[in-house]
Amino acid sequence: MLDTSRIAFIGGGVMCEAILSRLLKGSSLSADAISVAEPIAARREQLAGKYAVHVTSDNAAAAEQATIVVLSVKPQIMSLAMESIKAGLAQTALVISIAAGVAIRSIQNVLGSQQPVVRVMPNTPAQIGEGLSVWTTTAQVSVAQKEQARSILQAMGREVYVENEHYLDMATALSGSGPAYVFLFMEALIDAGVQLGFSRPVAQQLVEQTLKGSVDFAIASGRHVAELRNQVTSPGGTTAAGLYELESGRLRTTIADAVRAAYRRSIELGKSE
Repeated sequence: MLDTSRIAFIGGGVMCEAILSRLLKGSSLSADAISVAEPIAARREQLAGKYAVHVTSDNAAAAEQATIVVLSVKPQIMSLAMESIKAGLAQTALVISIAAGVAIRSIQNVLGSQQPVVRVMPNTPAQIGEGLSVWTTTAQVSVAQKEQARSILQAMGREVYVENEHYLDMATALSGSGPAYVFLFMEALIDAGVQLGFSRPVAQQLVEQTLKGSVDFAIASGRHVAELRNQVTSPGGTTAAGLYELESGRLRTTIADAVRAAYRRSIELGKSE
């Protein structure tokens, strides 16, 4: 689906690199078909040297020859980025936005109501091909363009298509911000291991494999996670004692509050556009 595509990234940050690296590794797309517009010279040199893609500081120059344009800038500068490309952007070009909280209406207000737009909420495990992308499209996106978008997202891991855009703000709070919640939990477990007397490298190894193994087991078993938790929890045992403290500390409520806060912030970012 991407063989004849020309892809331009507006913004050369972490997620841009995650997408282009996975595309070059997992599709038939060549580096010659990819351009990256990035204002920082050192970053341009880094991307060009590592991936042999075209680089430029000119957003418009990158976008004007592209059949697919990926908006990979921060939400706060999205409007400026779109203004810089709209004059030369082909009306048939597929625009893919990965900016958290930026609504499709905000994109079409700048680029035009007929511009085909895909809005995506990816997450950082995309860098190793283990990401999850939740996405939706406008009515102007053709069947072929939808398959192109799916091919790009599948190069980064799994993808979930939703009909209604409001699910994107929910995904931002849950799977988009989710890795940070997991990393914080890992950090706390590692610190606890060090407090008990393990060296930090050993504590990190124990925590990393425990989480990886637990997630892999949960997926492979197909059973409800509450059932798996009960399997590990013997009455009056060590796990029961630890879980009691977590429940007493309102772990579930705190996690729910964090997700709701991220959801509200995603909506706020959309309203500010």
